[in-house]
Amino acid sequence: MIEVIELGDIAIKVTRKDIKNVHLSVHPPDGRVTLSAPTDTRPEVARAYAISKLRWIREQQERLRNQARETPREFVERESHYLWGRRHLLTVIEQDSKPYIVVDHKRITLSVRPGSDHTKRAEVIHDWHKSLLHEFIPPLIRKWEPKLGVEVVAYFLQRMKTKWGSCNHKAGHIRLNTELVKKPKDLIEYVIVHEMVHLIEPTHNDRFLSILTKHYPTWREARAELNELPLTAEVWRE
Repeated sequence: MIEVIELGDIAIKVTRKDIKNVHLSVHPPDGRVTLSAPTDTRPEVARAYAISKLRWIREQQERLRNQARETPREFVERESHYLWGRRHLLTVIEQDSKPYIVVDHKRITLSVRPGSDHTKRAEVIHDWHKSLLHEFIPPLIRKWEPKLGVEVVAYFLQRMKTKWGSCNHKAGHIRLNTELVKKPKDLIEYVIVHEMVHLIEPTHNDRFLSILTKHYPTWREARAELNELPLTAEVWRE
């Protein structure tokens, strides 16, 4: 049975974990609220804690409602596209040859066959994004494996609607959101380290936070910056 604390129009999903303290989170993009509590916390204590944080919850939800959002991409001439945290203008060329993409410091040039529709253009861009991430991610994993004392058996890229990444600690796998290619490289590194720490500690308990803080002490700033960046038109991260 799912445990939920209802405070007026706010529903807070409660998760019991092997942790010492209560943790309350308001998640982008829609302000979903969760509360993690030690397994022996009485329901009335968890509710009282949530009530004490009600003003903070509403402030965080209001901030998310006012957060900048990208309009849906149409993949047309002079449209803005982000790559590694920088804005580029799109140039579209139609020619009867295999699609390709060229990028410089200001412009992304997309070459597609004549008559290629929105879906085809989006597919070419998405495949290109994945190829860039496949070049960028493995060296970072290799960098952090000896630092953390873990092994990433495999990593996967996919569109993810609720989070930037996930970890299957039993299999040694991590998954990363392809939307990360639009974000600054240091923030992508933070997400990778976050998921790799889950190979040591699968939950967001005090041990996890201690390990993450030891190895990536600026993680709070990185997380805050990531959550301040414009959201895509779709519902994305956790």
